Amino acid sequence: MIHRLLLNSLSAILFIATIPSIYAAANPLVQVKANIGPNPTRVGMYTYTPSKLANPPPLVVAIHGCGGSAKGYFTKTRYATLADTYGFIVVYPNAPAAGGCFDVHTNATLTHNGGGDSQGIASMITYSIATYNVSANNVYVTGTDSGAMMANVLAGSYPELFQAASAYSGVAFGCFAGPAAWNTSCADGDVEMSGADWAALVYGAYPGYTGSRPKMAVWQGDYDETIYSNNWDQEIIQWVTVLNYSLSCATSTLNYPLVNYTMWTYGVDFIAISADGVGHPVPVDETFDLAWFGIITPTTTITDPTCTTPTPTPTPPAAHYGQCGGYVYDVFIPILALTTASIADFPGLPTYNGKSQTRMDRPNNLCCALRLYRGKQLLLTGA
Repeated sequence: MIHRLLLNSLSAILFIATIPSIYAAANPLVQVKANIGPNPTRVGMYTYTPSKLANPPPLVVAIHGCGGSAKGYFTKTRYATLADTYGFIVVYPNAPAAGGCFDVHTNATLTHNGGGDSQGIASMITYSIATYNVSANNVYVTGTDSGAMMANVLAGSYPELFQAASAYSGVAFGCFAGPAAWNTSCADGDVEMSGADWAALVYGAYPGYTGSRPKMAVWQGDYDETIYSNNWDQEIIQWVTVLNYSLSCATSTLNYPLVNYTMWTYGVDFIAISADGVGHPVPVDETFDLAWFGIITPTTTITDPTCTTPTPTPTPPAAHYGQCGGYVYDVFIPILALTTASIADFPGLPTYNGKSQTRMDRPNNLCCALRLYRGKQLLLTGA
């Protein structure tokens, strides 16, 4: 009981400590009321324009997650305050649906000029290029949760509009496709396809398109129990195929861009970042995004990997017991205590094998239980 209280108290402290800060930009957020072009679902549009613009200014499209809003993403991320320094314009779309999630599932939104929320955002980009003198060669998209899913959708449906994307805790293009706004099979990581099949969804979104495609950065926390980690694997499989890289050739950079993060580089146009011990969603790293977009000078140069022997497909690092929560106490300790299983019965664990598993078997929870079973967390002995 004491251990439970200590962990619950610690969890509360950590939750308070991670509440997003409110960032104050120099100028106000402005709602766009003009006719921006086709916007069939009436996605709300807001812009932030700094007092001093680059000539011509780049454009960053920053997209909120489910339950969020354009105004919330404006105040809780640093894109606008960084725009004050670097002179780019920020567009904040606002989801029209009651729950604040974007349409990333309909055939309309997954089709070039087919309708849906994606077409409204695409119209806002062309409007911004015409109205704000935005550089058409410097348009970028980033988003969190549903916004990350929309970043994937836009990269697939409207590749001609973007030079780069950064998606925090999203899913592969087309993974949420279906009649309902929420796709449990996809969210739980149960939708798996080959690279060729994933790529076919992207190519099918804009038949006949042969132009350049945006470079992609995809982020995932290994303790995400909203959008499970296998979705990150599927994003990797999809975009590595679309961008003509190899799943067997990648380099890893440990503790980058933050401690306990790992960046996997498949090429100059595709990177995948896993965050050890991080839940849903991965916190936005605005400065990294600006470097990835080329708006500021990066601190690390990304180059194509040179591989002489195959490298394994990256797997989210095993979670630490501090992220185990009640699962360890309420599920795994009783299960392990009531079985005759030994650690030898679990070869390869806690490594995540890329296959979807049931909620009670999620790799982050398994790894926590197995670590306790091994007796490595002496603090909880007898819990």
